[in-house]
Amino acid sequence: MLHRRKILVVLKGYPRLSETFIAQELLGLEKAGFDLTLISMRRPTDKKRHPVHDEIRARVIYLPEYLHEEPIRVLKGFFASFRKPGIKALWKRFLKDLARDLSRNRFRRLGQALVLGREWPDNGEWLHAHFIHTPASVTEYASILTGVPWTCSAHAKDIWTSPDWDLHEKLGSARWTVTCTRTGYEHMRTLTARKEAVHLSYHGLDLARFAHFGGQRSHRDGSDPADPVLILSVGRAVEKKGYETLLRALALLPRELNWRFEHIGGGDKLPKLRALAAELNISDRISWKGALAQEDVLDHYRRADAFALACRIASNGDRDGLPNVLVEASSQRLPCVSTAVSGVPELLVDGENGMVVPPQDPVAFAGALETMIRDPALRLRLGDAAERRVREHFDHEASIGQLGRLFEEEWQKAS
Repeated sequence: MLHRRKILVVLKGYPRLSETFIAQELLGLEKAGFDLTLISMRRPTDKKRHPVHDEIRARVIYLPEYLHEEPIRVLKGFFASFRKPGIKALWKRFLKDLARDLSRNRFRRLGQALVLGREWPDNGEWLHAHFIHTPASVTEYASILTGVPWTCSAHAKDIWTSPDWDLHEKLGSARWTVTCTRTGYEHMRTLTARKEAVHLSYHGLDLARFAHFGGQRSHRDGSDPADPVLILSVGRAVEKKGYETLLRALALLPRELNWRFEHIGGGDKLPKLRALAAELNISDRISWKGALAQEDVLDHYRRADAFALACRIASNGDRDGLPNVLVEASSQRLPCVSTAVSGVPELLVDGENGMVVPPQDPVAFAGALETMIRDPALRLRLGDAAERRVREHFDHEASIGQLGRLFEEEWQKAS
């Protein structure tokens, strides 16, 4: 019988409402028989948790978020590191990285890796990082220090905001890396000679949590002031979500159309978005709901008429991969309007199972929204097609199986 090694999973923060897709994957691995310990670089800041977080049995270890806050742990890690087999190789690599990234953040990642190397919980036999930027830096340094192999799940922001040299080093060091969109997959394969060690694996959706919605969809067409079309969006108020574009698109809709817009999510830009809505004179049609638990979000998917997310590439290069909320909405027969950014076209095909327009184009987005609002039959057709695509191609059991096979293959090689 193949020995399944204890995996230390390094995360930027845990638990996080905005990263339920990661929690879903962790739970899937546990159910498949994998033994996990979670290593979080930050303590949680969200006031709420998703039900999936309460189902995960793995214990959580928190590293010092800032080195000066826990100097004793850091010093113990520093002195203990000189007894580790990879200490010389680690310092050589760190100084090489520091020459290209002279920052406080670089020292913090080294310090966290030294703490992890000393405390080494639950006799970990494998390291896995979620995100190829800072969590992978801590993971790779810990791997070099201890000799324990590591692997990585890359997502979106972490790929597109990391310098190519950093990605090149990590892709050469990790045993394998998976990512969740074809655009990210193809980009990373250009940065390494080990192309066979980069894999495409869509996160997929836990379809048991997002069961088929058999309820009636409305026939609203925007003509009745007493029964407006309900447009929903779920996402953090950050630049890459494109909410400025979405608000400007809503303001361009013909005045005779009757609609309401509901936004679910937190984010630093919420005050600016509220101010923009007031400036555009559409505040009275908008409800800002804040962060909600998963069961409440599901209820909103089922009550809405259309889903809107105007993804864009942020000024620092950050962008979504394939936003999980688009997959969730589609699973509930809720037709989506979004933009041709990153992995969105890998889910939505314009006119077939959703509507896709260019990013940062309020006029085009408004045109798509108007079409959705006026045509309930189109909404029904697109929503049904969207659900079929999700249930045929985005079941998370497939991604869990693929990830599990990658781990098993490595352990078979080792044995």
